Amino acid sequence: MRMMSDRDVPADLIATAVATAGTAPSGANLQPWHFVAVSDRDVKKQIRDAAETEERTNYLNGRMNREWQESLAHLGTDWHKEFLETAPWVVVLFEQRYRHGPDGLVLHNYYVKESCGIAAGMFLSAIHNMGLVTLTHTPTPMAFLSKILGRPDNERPSILFPIGYPAEGTLVPDLTKKSLTEILTIDRPIDPPGSNRFRARGGT
Repeated sequence: MRMMSDRDVPADLIATAVATAGTAPSGANLQPWHFVAVSDRDVKKQIRDAAETEERTNYLNGRMNREWQESLAHLGTDWHKEFLETAPWVVVLFEQRYRHGPDGLVLHNYYVKESCGIAAGMFLSAIHNMGLVTLTHTPTPMAFLSKILGRPDNERPSILFPIGYPAEGTLVPDLTKKSLTEILTIDRPIDPPGSNRFRARGGT
């Protein structure tokens, strides 16, 4: 969803979505993530300006190769990222690569990308279940987010989520997903969705 309204979203909804993400499983239960939620107009503009600078280089100056751009073409994306300023919230998920133990000792976190990926998926589901919309934006490189948001050295930006309500007249790409047979290999027969087995559970 790239066409977003500037209609306000209460902060407690963002907090609830992050609380949901915070229940995700993680390597050694170290929970190597930190979410930064931004509603300040000036900060969002800084983020947009920096993201568009990187994306302009990606799209127009050859950082993204032809195959990559051809794969994106059906989505109609380009270097313009106005949703970063229009959406009432921009939430950035940071990966915590390491942590500090007693006496400042540096300790490793484990399975950081996998853990943050699970948390991100739960965050997305929570946002959508609230009736809000978002998208995953990963401008490359993303180091500018650490600087703008003043994050410590042990954190690395992973995904940026603009969050809000859809704008009036919103259009989304007409996408299809792979069939179940393309994404699942299973060692026993299954009943198709909609069968009696799926409609009746625990009854007679």
